[in-house]
Amino acid sequence: MDPAVRLASTVADPLVSQLLLPVEAAPDKTQAEGELLAHLVSFRGESPPVSYETLLSLAEELVGLTAVPHRLPPEDETPVAAVLSRTLWIIGELDTTDVQAVRLGPQDYARKLRSAVPGADRELTTDAAWFHDRLLVTVCLHLLHHLIRRSPRLAERLPERAHRIRQLIDLNDVEAVRGRPEPSVVDADFEARYARSIVEQYNRVTIYGIDLPNPNTPDSWSLDATYLSLSAEFDNAGDGAPGDRPGDSDEPVLSADRALAGHERVLLRGVAGAGKTTLVQWLAVSAARNALPPELSALRGRIPLVLPVRRFAREGFPSPDDFLTAVRHPLAEEAPDGWVARVLTEERGLLLVDGIDEAPESERAALRGQLRRLMRIYSGNFCLVTARHSAVEPNWLADEGFDELSLAPMNRDQVAAFITAWHTAARDDEGKDHHSLDEYRDRLLASIPLYRELRGLATNPLMCGLICALNRDRTGSLPQGRKELYEAAMEMLLQRRDPERRVLYADAVKLQRGARERLLRKLAYRMLVDRRAELPLSEAVAEVQRHLPAIPSTSGQGDPESIFNHLLLRTGLLREQSERVVEFVHRTVQDYLAAKEAIEQGALDLLLAHAHEAEWEEVIRMAVAHARPGECARLLQGLLAPGRTGMQRNRRRLLAAACLEHVTELDPDTHARIRRETRHMVRPTSVAAARSLGWVGPIVLEMLPDPTSVSDQEAHRLAVTVTRINDDAAVHYLAQLRNRASLELRAELAHGWRNFDTDRYAEEIIGHLDPDGLYFPVSDRFELAALRKLGGRARVQIVGHFTPDELLEGLSHDQLTHLWLAYDLATPMDWLAAFPHLTTLRVNPRLPRVSGVPHGIRILS
Repeated sequence: MDPAVRLASTVADPLVSQLLLPVEAAPDKTQAEGELLAHLVSFRGESPPVSYETLLSLAEELVGLTAVPHRLPPEDETPVAAVLSRTLWIIGELDTTDVQAVRLGPQDYARKLRSAVPGADRELTTDAAWFHDRLLVTVCLHLLHHLIRRSPRLAERLPERAHRIRQLIDLNDVEAVRGRPEPSVVDADFEARYARSIVEQYNRVTIYGIDLPNPNTPDSWSLDATYLSLSAEFDNAGDGAPGDRPGDSDEPVLSADRALAGHERVLLRGVAGAGKTTLVQWLAVSAARNALPPELSALRGRIPLVLPVRRFAREGFPSPDDFLTAVRHPLAEEAPDGWVARVLTEERGLLLVDGIDEAPESERAALRGQLRRLMRIYSGNFCLVTARHSAVEPNWLADEGFDELSLAPMNRDQVAAFITAWHTAARDDEGKDHHSLDEYRDRLLASIPLYRELRGLATNPLMCGLICALNRDRTGSLPQGRKELYEAAMEMLLQRRDPERRVLYADAVKLQRGARERLLRKLAYRMLVDRRAELPLSEAVAEVQRHLPAIPSTSGQGDPESIFNHLLLRTGLLREQSERVVEFVHRTVQDYLAAKEAIEQGALDLLLAHAHEAEWEEVIRMAVAHARPGECARLLQGLLAPGRTGMQRNRRRLLAAACLEHVTELDPDTHARIRRETRHMVRPTSVAAARSLGWVGPIVLEMLPDPTSVSDQEAHRLAVTVTRINDDAAVHYLAQLRNRASLELRAELAHGWRNFDTDRYAEEIIGHLDPDGLYFPVSDRFELAALRKLGGRARVQIVGHFTPDELLEGLSHDQLTHLWLAYDLATPMDWLAAFPHLTTLRVNPRLPRVSGVPHGIRILS
């Protein structure tokens, strides 16, 4: 969208006000339909105070005062001013009233004026005519705003239109300083120190559990050494656009950093632990170092402003002047007055709003409104907002121009890269098992493809890191399910960590696992009930003090502050942030412990009261896993109980179905009721609904309709759901759709390859898809090898990182006719000459222009 030619009100108001008669000289405004603007302008009538020559001079000043980047070449300024003065002059000849003008709004009112002077701009160049039209809209905006300010009657009659005009004025006001070429010396000095502090603050990442078995191990690791470029896909993938060929409109899976290229505003979704915060850290550090990759060159020179929502969720979105204070940045008190506002005004901001799901659901609408206003006032700044998938509805910020991305599950190459990096980083600790790390790594790399449970869990950095830590801790013996993983982690952290590290005298407090866990559960539960992601240190100590009398083993161990410090320093589950606040190392840890405490306290009614709220979803799942059979039945029956309507009811019922995978014992009647009452909900009517249905998990497979009895359109939606469920039964279900002719359906089946065991999916799905018109996506070396084993395909879509040599070896030279590249190979394309039948090279439009393409190969983008 082209930015408008804008004028700040500080420079526009003195000029625009001269276009109107003073209030005391204006006619009495008593007409029901408003006053004719022809009677209000200062340049018409028997003895107008403003002549046409003065109007032309005003127009020249307006042209000359417009802010960069749309300032005209000097030779065009006089012709544009002449046309602008003629266009404004016509206001005195039209029968438009002030009410009608405000109701039209600046754009339509400007269009009305232009149509009244046809051909006035015929002598202007194309660029000058574009400039005039947009400047006229801006002048009309200030004119209407001036009318509203001097006549409260207009605001009363047209409140929504008046409010919108005031919002648009806010956008123009930031232009007052936008033309400044560089920061002041004071700002520049502070920005250099601020950049260093960002690198220091965010260039560390905690890999869950990496320090656990060994003494003196660091609590975190260099982001440079451990950052893994994750994958992302646009949430409109597969929906297509009118006129597109079915299946051809699928957006490929891109690296997350590359997917951000070319987008100014992005809402990034991902499950807990998917790497959203790590991506935010990487962007902040890379921008602060001026070390962003070429595809993100548009972000170079921008100032990263990291805004973790948990820091201000209860107070609301801070104003720019309060950004640093709200997130408790160590340099907050040293920032020059108005510095953040100047950065945003000059369009140099890199806004990183992390964790919308950390705010209570009741507060998110207000946060959205505040963010929308900020982005309207300070347009031109890059903004990334992150959230869990179910935290906000689809298109939550679409009206503000935000594109939606989802972090994709890690593929086998990424999992292998993470495991390798984890074990490489572990060599830098002071552990005694370095000689076994290669064995641990190789055993884990071999186990994950073999065991479905592990394969399903090791799809994001959090769970993959936890699996690595437990694998090392247990020398290759891994628990299988999510609850079992967390139970093993609690045992490792709360019971075995210090003895096995020979940390016996770190402090005077000696607590066993039971007491440690109970106190941590109390803290987690308090934060859950208070809807907080962190507690001030004083409140955390007070909470510990409140519960000490009920835990006999803590008697004589020290004062509450000593016991809290023991939990903070010795368990590895808490961390202290600046400004003396404490939080859990990850939200999922907090949810796990809070759920266990809720069951212990019998707080089932509390859980059910909030079950429709997205931030309680993980708590409910873990509560079901912890619950005894009677409690489990009560929770699940409560999710199905009447009393909620619309989306709240649907969310609760689908949550009941999703909880079944965590149940250890449940009466058959409740189990049957859940299946019965949710069966009709698994017939999604849109691709977006089909996509969101995938979060329910494997239980959905038991409720889906017979795939042989549905239309191609419904089959496509079912495939969208099932390809997002990592389960052996999903492959069996999808196999029943593989012989259909629908290209849209075949494209979705091919697109789902990355979510399953490569060889099995290739054998049961990919090998049976009709190749006519279908691009087969390849995201890693395993899929490339499997496709070659199938004899290759004529159309291949490269959606993973490969070198030309790898593609030359992996692609079929005789088969390939169409190649679609989603990644920049950073090399000339002359190597494509090895494919004699290649006729078409399709390049993602977000990539740099390719070079060296052999003659005769058509390039599409």
